[in-house]
Amino acid sequence: MSVTAKICGINDETAMRTAIEAGARFVGLVFYPPSPRALDPDTAATLAALVPAGVVKVGLFVDPDDALLDAVLAKVPLDLIQLHGDESPDRCLDIRERTELPVMKVIKVANAADIEATRAYAGAVDWLMFDAKAPKEMTNALPGGNALAFDWTLLSAHEWPVPWMLAGGLNADNVTEAVLASGATIVDVSSGVEAAPGRKDPDRIREFLEEVGSL
Repeated sequence: MSVTAKICGINDETAMRTAIEAGARFVGLVFYPPSPRALDPDTAATLAALVPAGVVKVGLFVDPDDALLDAVLAKVPLDLIQLHGDESPDRCLDIRERTELPVMKVIKVANAADIEATRAYAGAVDWLMFDAKAPKEMTNALPGGNALAFDWTLLSAHEWPVPWMLAGGLNADNVTEAVLASGATIVDVSSGVEAAPGRKDPDRIREFLEEVGSL
């Protein structure tokens, strides 16, 4: 099995250079102000300029309006739009048409019914991501990056018409178990390679990507 990885929430040059040098195939830039990983378009453009051809630049948005999308894309040459909010299939289609970029919809999972809900997005998106759904009692929960996992085996019996990524509470210690349980071939990490919320740790990035590279 060949497994690749996305390092999400990169917000400084050291983290970006480390992720690329250590073998990340996707890098994520966050455009959601409540997140400690959020970037303005100018800073994101500087980081995007460090990314070589062959590494996919992903922009994470949460229920973005057209003005935000336009402002970011005017300065940042993204390759993929990640939608991490409550975007409907119609809104996903609209964003894909407006930006002329592929769209990845994040499905937040707590149980099997949440996974079945992905069927509504057939034909509307180019990618899927499965992330852990934050419990209602969790205070100050973000749409993602909460260091929460879900039952990875829920994904193992499914086949999807588009590529997909596994996210949610992954780190160097559990990513092998997660891949084996879910069948994922692309994994996404953010908080699992941080020293503190919004502060990426180069050593943890290397450790995670080394573990993924061994799969």
